[in-house]
Amino acid sequence: MSDEPKVSAWGCLLLLRVYCQPSRVTPAVPFLIERRAVLHGHRDCVYALAPGPADYLFSAGADGLVVRWHLAAADPDATGELVAHVGGSVYALRHRPATNHLLVGHNRQGVQVIDLATRAVVRAPALGAAPIFDLALDETMGRAWAALGDGRLAELDLHTYAVRRVVPLSAAGLRALAVAPTRGELVVAGSDHRVRVLDADSLLVKHELAAHTNSVFTVALSPDGATLVTAGRDAQLRFWDAADGYAPGAAVVAHLFAINHAAFSPDGALVATASLDKSIKLWSARTGRLLQVVARGRAAGGHGTSVNRLVWPPGRRELASCSDDRTVAVWKFEKSEIMR
Repeated sequence: MSDEPKVSAWGCLLLLRVYCQPSRVTPAVPFLIERRAVLHGHRDCVYALAPGPADYLFSAGADGLVVRWHLAAADPDATGELVAHVGGSVYALRHRPATNHLLVGHNRQGVQVIDLATRAVVRAPALGAAPIFDLALDETMGRAWAALGDGRLAELDLHTYAVRRVVPLSAAGLRALAVAPTRGELVVAGSDHRVRVLDADSLLVKHELAAHTNSVFTVALSPDGATLVTAGRDAQLRFWDAADGYAPGAAVVAHLFAINHAAFSPDGALVATASLDKSIKLWSARTGRLLQVVARGRAAGGHGTSVNRLVWPPGRRELASCSDDRTVAVWKFEKSEIMR
């Protein structure tokens, strides 16, 4: 008979629990991310962001307030300056550096063009009562476009801001726009689950992507125009090879709920996504792989409700986000040791 001590089955389980606990190692992340500022002052949900000149950022939302912030200040929250108060919710903003005009698209009065030097409305082309969900412009083409909630696409002349034409594209609302000037194309996403690539001159459809199973809320082209990303209510982030006739690439279930916005970093290496699930995530633009979660809810230092839009301010290692929680957050990025 063996003299070795006996260990019961329950004893084995106890030993396994004591000696086989996973080590608590902090996972390696590519970036050290700090929430540098939270910008307060909006009275309702913030839906729109746009970079401005010389480290300025514009924000707007359901309260109709259009606000300018100075990101280079030590305390950007103290720099909020009212640019305009328009009637109704604002869903889209675009700054035009060539004229220092701000194009404001909202849900009642079409587009308003604000001269930032005087803060006066210099043009207000009427587009009907449909909300404007996105704006895009291209100086080389001399045109701007508005995505309307009734399925129409409006084209404006940038020299006069006159309406050149209005084209019905869908029975459902249009939600997002992106311009590919080198190919003379305009990408349009809608609530009919489709993404259309139009010839920017004729506005005829060149490609139609059956991209998603629900409304498509956002489209973005990489800085070199070679990659398109699309996302929306089905929470999928999809990559397309725009340089190869929009051939499909990676498709990722990226969030728990709808993806409201996606934006390429200025160097084209990253795609940031913002979601109804309160999180912001970073993805590799080359592989479609998740790299890092920037923020996931108020308890983790993020937004308390839906994150609606993102902007990478030019010339800054920062990402700005806005939310239904009435705030704009500014996130500072530094490469971690594993990226150096």
